[in-house]
Amino acid sequence: MPLLPLERRGVSEPPGDPPVVQRLPLDSHLRRWFARNLGLWRSQRQYLFPTDEVLYLDMMIRVEIFAESQVGQPRYRFTWWPERETDFFERQPRYRREGVMEATLMGHQLQRERAYLEDMPVRTSIRQVDEHEVVFESHYADWHVLEHTRLIDQDRYRSRAIYSWERGELAIVEHHHETRMEDASAPIPA
Repeated sequence: MPLLPLERRGVSEPPGDPPVVQRLPLDSHLRRWFARNLGLWRSQRQYLFPTDEVLYLDMMIRVEIFAESQVGQPRYRFTWWPERETDFFERQPRYRREGVMEATLMGHQLQRERAYLEDMPVRTSIRQVDEHEVVFESHYADWHVLEHTRLIDQDRYRSRAIYSWERGELAIVEHHHETRMEDASAPIPA
């Protein structure tokens, strides 16, 4: 049943112009989620391969944001390196020991300059589960990658579960427990 107009309900219109409705950008929640991930993280990882091989690796990851213009889309830099020397990269040569990747948040997609398992640009779809968790989904070359990332305990920890299919077969399962080591640094000059 529709409501009666204000004057017929005994309520008068407030004086002056109607309030201006502020519209939030579509990606405002994702921008906030990414801002919560800025800083230096220690990533303790477990990799499960189809050969029943299980490998462990400790990495460091720095997540930074570029200073942005008023109309720009947020751009991020991800830098990674091993916490200590390991034979992981000789045993799994498709992974890079260290590197830098830049990415741009465009609404509910992340345009990465390179994929994790291939040296090619990739567009990743993002779905926000709740204020603490997002799901990334990428398709490139022969790969389909699904990653769940959850911030825990007031953003002191992150949990990541990553499933990678190659040509339709589950090829890699990863579990990452990450601990924040440093808060965000100043934005990188554009």
